[in-house]
Amino acid sequence: MSLGSFLKSKLVPPALDEQISRIRKPIGSLGYDPWGYNSEAIKIGFSLTRQIYQKYFRVVADGVEKIPADGPVLIIANHSGQLPLDGLLIGYTLAARKDNPRMPRAMIERFFPTVPYLGNLLNEVGAVLGDPINCAKMLANGEVVIVFPEGVRGSGKLYQDRYQLKRFGNGFMHLAMKYHAPIIPVGVVGCEETIPAIANIKPLAKLLGVPYVPVALPVILPAKVHLNFGDPMYFDDLEIPEEQVTERVEQVKAAISELIDKGLSERKRLF
Repeated sequence: MSLGSFLKSKLVPPALDEQISRIRKPIGSLGYDPWGYNSEAIKIGFSLTRQIYQKYFRVVADGVEKIPADGPVLIIANHSGQLPLDGLLIGYTLAARKDNPRMPRAMIERFFPTVPYLGNLLNEVGAVLGDPINCAKMLANGEVVIVFPEGVRGSGKLYQDRYQLKRFGNGFMHLAMKYHAPIIPVGVVGCEETIPAIANIKPLAKLLGVPYVPVALPVILPAKVHLNFGDPMYFDDLEIPEEQVTERVEQVKAAISELIDKGLSERKRLF
């Protein structure tokens, strides 16, 4: 028995196996798609994530049913927490929903694939290098794609700047317009407190070739996470000046800000 088969037999109950099998993906004869997605690795990762989702972060999610059952979709969320936990929790929420579960693909920062073994592992569980070409091909293929327009500006925020949205790039809006993909804004509350950073050692980050080296506790704190999914936002594909594209981006940013405020108002305690 291979290691993967052994882990699956120990970690993946039949109901969970069936849940993931319901989510169809265009994979090849070896079980992978062009970006490295592997259905068997997903089942093991999904089982492990369930424990983290339910017991450690005790996630409360509202509005996930607003995500369309098929076709291209862009999930746009605020980014935080030093590690891509927000993408993991959003992805699990959609894949675990009772009706019309979908397995989204998350755009990850360019430095993650450079970490030995981590890049391949992230690819197997659905993450893809955050490149516009990759995103475009996935939308053309009818995928749900998670994008964090703040990028490292968001994930590397210091604790004093928590829940303050950084600048959004316009790239996701151009793709939403071109591929007629509805945008689902998401407000993530709680990940800011999982690894609160008080400083960033920029010289060391530059030396190591990484975006940031946070000064933070070497643990992931069990902050309670709230995910609020907003109503779909649709934008036509008419040719418009870049200034108007930016205005549309600001509309999405404002929707996310409102959802963050909603999550903060609902939160009764940090942990």
